[in-house]
Amino acid sequence: MKNILLPVLFALLLTLPSYGQAVPELDKSPLDMAYFPDNFAHDRKPGQKAVARVIYSRPRKGERAVFGKLVPYGEVWRTGANEAPEIKFYQDIVFGGKKVKAGTYSLFTIPGEKQWTVVLNTDLDYWGAYSYNPKSDVVRVTAPVTQLKDNVEHFSIAFADKGAKTAVMKMAWENTSVEVPFTF
Repeated sequence: MKNILLPVLFALLLTLPSYGQAVPELDKSPLDMAYFPDNFAHDRKPGQKAVARVIYSRPRKGERAVFGKLVPYGEVWRTGANEAPEIKFYQDIVFGGKKVKAGTYSLFTIPGEKQWTVVLNTDLDYWGAYSYNPKSDVVRVTAPVTQLKDNVEHFSIAFADKGAKTAVMKMAWENTSVEVPFTF
C-alpha cells in the first residue's frame, strides 16, 4: 500500500493547475478611473451624489512622439489604449454645450493641432476604435488644445470643479491638454 500511495500523490500534484501561469502580466497601459466629484468613491460626503465617472487605459509616452504621429490628427482615436473608454453620467448634464441624458457612453476623440472633437457614442464594450460607428454618436463637441510646458508621461483624464454646478473633464498627454466643460 505504501508503494502505491506515493506515486498516486505525485501524479495528483502534477495534475493540479499551475496558478502562477493563470495570472497575466501587468498591462502596459493599466486601467484607471476618475470620478466627479473628485475622489467620490473614497471621500463621499453625506448626501453627496456622483455626477460622472470615466474608466480608461493610460498608455505611456516613453520616447514616442504622440499627437500627429502615434495618434494621427483628424482620425477617430479610442482616447487612451485598449478598450474604448466608458464615461457614465449619473444624471442629465450639458456636455460642451449639448444636452446628454444620464447613462453610459463610449468616449472617442478626433485630435487636431488646434482643437479636438470629443465624441460620446452609445456603442460599448469593444477594443480600440476599429468598430467605431458614427451613427451611434450621441454628441460631438469641439474643445481647444492647450500646449503644456511640462510633459505628461501617461495619458490622463481628470475632472475639476469650477463651482456653481459647473466642471470640466480634462484630458492630457505629452504636451497637449484639452478641457470639455459640463454643467449639471
